[in-house]
Amino acid sequence: MKINVTINGETRTDDVEPRTLLVHYIREMRGLTGTHIGCDTSQCGACTVLVDGLAVKSCTMFAVQADDATIQTIEGVATDEALHPVQEAFWLEHGLQCGYCTPGMVITLMQVLERNPNPTEADVRRGIAGNLCRCTGYQNIVASAMRAAETMRGETR
Repeated sequence: MKINVTINGETRTDDVEPRTLLVHYIREMRGLTGTHIGCDTSQCGACTVLVDGLAVKSCTMFAVQADDATIQTIEGVATDEALHPVQEAFWLEHGLQCGYCTPGMVITLMQVLERNPNPTEADVRRGIAGNLCRCTGYQNIVASAMRAAETMRGETR
């Protein structure tokens, strides 16, 4: 089947098998390996991408379902000029250790902070509940989200 997608601003038309998962299309056909495969069961969130602005676990969606969609992966988050505020906050607050969950966490937190620009720590924890991190204990991830929220609201430390 042919699909038409826009990934990180680039429009593509590709032939895919109907059973190809979006995560495999992104990684194997488009070469965007920042989207990680952690569990293949939608439990970990490492494969989270934005599809038409919504955070989606790409291991639970077929590529054909993304036909005519706009997809943003972690590779499309930073600009040539700067990191996204969530990415920068992860760096400043030490929100990652091994980094495997980080792309999915960043994408998820972008949506969380877009929906709620002034979250509490509890709001952030609820927002990332579908993303697992086996290294950090989440405290620095939450601190990163809180710092990113401040930055996105125009507040400085």
